[in-house]
Amino acid sequence: MNKKVIAVAVIGVLLIGVFSWRQANESKPQVWVAPVVKGAVEATVSNTRAGTIKACRRSKLSMSSGGVVDQLLVKEGDKVSEGQLLLELWNDDLIANIGQAEKTIRARQHERKQACLMAEFNRREADRKKTLLERKLASEEAVDNAVTTAKSQQQMCEVARDHEGVAKANLALQEALLERTQLRAPFEGVIAEINGEVGEFVTPSPPGVATPPAVDLIDYSCLYVTAPIDEIDASQVKLGLPVLVTLDAFRGRELTGEVVRIAPFVTDIEKQARTVEVEVKLTELPDDVVLLVGYSADITVILQRKQQVLQIPTEAILPGDQVWVLDEDSSQLQLRTLTTGIGNWTFTEVLEGLAEGELVVRSPDAAGIEEGVEAEAIHD
Repeated sequence: MNKKVIAVAVIGVLLIGVFSWRQANESKPQVWVAPVVKGAVEATVSNTRAGTIKACRRSKLSMSSGGVVDQLLVKEGDKVSEGQLLLELWNDDLIANIGQAEKTIRARQHERKQACLMAEFNRREADRKKTLLERKLASEEAVDNAVTTAKSQQQMCEVARDHEGVAKANLALQEALLERTQLRAPFEGVIAEINGEVGEFVTPSPPGVATPPAVDLIDYSCLYVTAPIDEIDASQVKLGLPVLVTLDAFRGRELTGEVVRIAPFVTDIEKQARTVEVEVKLTELPDDVVLLVGYSADITVILQRKQQVLQIPTEAILPGDQVWVLDEDSSQLQLRTLTTGIGNWTFTEVLEGLAEGELVVRSPDAAGIEEGVEAEAIHD
């Protein structure tokens, strides 16, 4: 046999070996596996659509009367204190009316003092006449005239006191009218928006007609999250349950909160699932997280939590609570039926059917998975 024939035979044997090796290895399905470990497992429900960061107090302030803006004392983004003047309409006429009312009060006070002094004098004069009558030194007619004059003057004192009260009421009216031209902060907060400039005419919103507020004021000292929960899950949510809050603006961060309100009705929006609004109060806010009203937020309500229990990835579980287990000694797949406990989209508690350290297949829909088939494990 010549060398050429021998070489061809050797190459053929090698090719057959390589082909057989590749075929044998390619027949083994590759599966992602995860070990059964002990850890925390939670039963949770989450919102169906994005929630929203809202403020406990937010006022869209409008003027109660129309007029021309004379002073605009704040700008958007300013922090203001309770009672601070934000905007003022032209009100020189009302200020003049207040000055007139104050002078009228002073005049009425003088009139009251004069009338009441005369009433006191006439009362004493009537008392003297009564004493003289007892001594037979005055007539009954003189006493009667003195008493009548004293009573009449006392009535004049009361009239003067009422006139003073009317003047004070008029001053209060003018001050109230002046306040209608002044917009003040009802609470401490941040100016979110201003509609209007100096010189523009501001019109109050008539009943049933929505107009932009003059100033939008937000109280950032108290923030909460409102989010919709599917009606199927809403019955499990209770007041006081702990909540994890995540925001697109702070990816990778989790804020803590608790359920403080569950809407007493179901929201029915066309072409959307029926939901129940849940409000979550943020219980702890890190210093480096600055929230803005209007941020989108997602909530995860923790219904139940267990520590140090057997857990597996939820994605490994097939219908009927079955999982594929990869035996490390034989590398063969086994279909196992479990008894499960609480769980969520990430992890599920295992009560029976698995032991700590066993490998479960995280990709149960991979091609070639069958009972007793050898598989190649891919670890995370």
